[in-house]
Amino acid sequence: MKVSVITLGCKVNQYESQAMLSSLQGAGYAACDDISQSDLVIVNSCTVTAMSDRKVRQALRRARRENPGAVVVLTGCMPQAFPEIAESLTEADVVLGNSNRASLLNDVQKFTVTQQRVIDIIPHGSKFEPAEVDRFYERTRAFVKIEDGCNRFCSYCIIPYARGRVRSKPLEDLKRELGEIAANGYREIVLTGINLSAYGQDLGLTLCDAVEAACATQGVDRVRLGSLEPEQLDEANIERLSRQKKLCPQFHLSLQSGCAATLKRMNRHYTPTEYRTITENLRNAFPGAAVTTDIMVGFPGETDEEFSESLAFEKEIGFAKAHVFIYSRRPGTPAAKAPDQVPHEAAEERSRRMIAAAAETRQAFFLQQTGKTEPVLFERECEKGVFEGYTENYTPVRTACGTDLSGRILPVRIAEVLEDFCIGELTGSV
Repeated sequence: MKVSVITLGCKVNQYESQAMLSSLQGAGYAACDDISQSDLVIVNSCTVTAMSDRKVRQALRRARRENPGAVVVLTGCMPQAFPEIAESLTEADVVLGNSNRASLLNDVQKFTVTQQRVIDIIPHGSKFEPAEVDRFYERTRAFVKIEDGCNRFCSYCIIPYARGRVRSKPLEDLKRELGEIAANGYREIVLTGINLSAYGQDLGLTLCDAVEAACATQGVDRVRLGSLEPEQLDEANIERLSRQKKLCPQFHLSLQSGCAATLKRMNRHYTPTEYRTITENLRNAFPGAAVTTDIMVGFPGETDEEFSESLAFEKEIGFAKAHVFIYSRRPGTPAAKAPDQVPHEAAEERSRRMIAAAAETRQAFFLQQTGKTEPVLFERECEKGVFEGYTENYTPVRTACGTDLSGRILPVRIAEVLEDFCIGELTGSV
């Protein structure tokens, strides 16, 4: 039997797809990249925006069109947040929430026997889902989910309803999983979570405990963090993190807006002044660190003046990379009902200006890297004889070489800056 998994959304979803795949392989399924040849097709959904929901529908229709005889499963955040909508998507034979993926195999078997749709969505529990992986196929780095849920309730976000409250992976379970991943040759670990900064709140631990466990894992050369909520990075935690030499100096601090008034309407829990201080503390503790972010434009009530404040703040901080996106009205959230919704044309214009500013600060960051010799973890051959990898601060580097560099960490001198990556030269023998 063969199984294909279509993963939509974040790194946490990627981890969970891998965990489901590993579980099914233990039951006799073989992973398959070709939907048309699979007996089972799983769509692991995202529901963060209305566009995400459209992609879910498209993936289900594609699965059913390309393989009418397969068992099709819809799981992930969409069924959990909007069970009635998910149940109406009749392309799915099994609809499974993201709180009980352990039922996946049983639900598939039940449908196979009865040929009756299975709807299996239950409320979130209070414990972390006991899922583990030991490898990521066709990857040099491995994602490890250590936290689930969010207690923040930003006014635009449906995720607390889709994911429940904060729950953390027990430290001993994390250490065991890290050891298994390292034993399979992965050089870099990326710790991920829905609200990663909240790791350990339910266990009397902090994110620092998870980072220290990862850095202590024999065979792991690099540890990287997923997206972080900035206000939970106080000076004491930053100082503690700085002692871990395997921790990569790249921090994705979700900003959303550089305007205090907009942040307050978003129900974010920091001000631009506090955010600025956190970035300064990180850069002092981690010389050469890259600070990356997400920026939303067109949030309800955002005036031209508020957008200008946010734009100026982006330029001031000088992000190494910024993901800019237009606010998407998400039913079920307070912001969806808020007055003064920004016209789409105005939001698009603001998006273009913010993207242009982000491109400028990214180029400035790249230029700061030129002339430096940095260890690069090469991931893949992007074109014949050219290999792509990343420095510790996540600068993308491409290097020409006649020998396969994939999976190796080698010193590279950064010689030239292009729009989306840098050109590097190997400084030693391979």
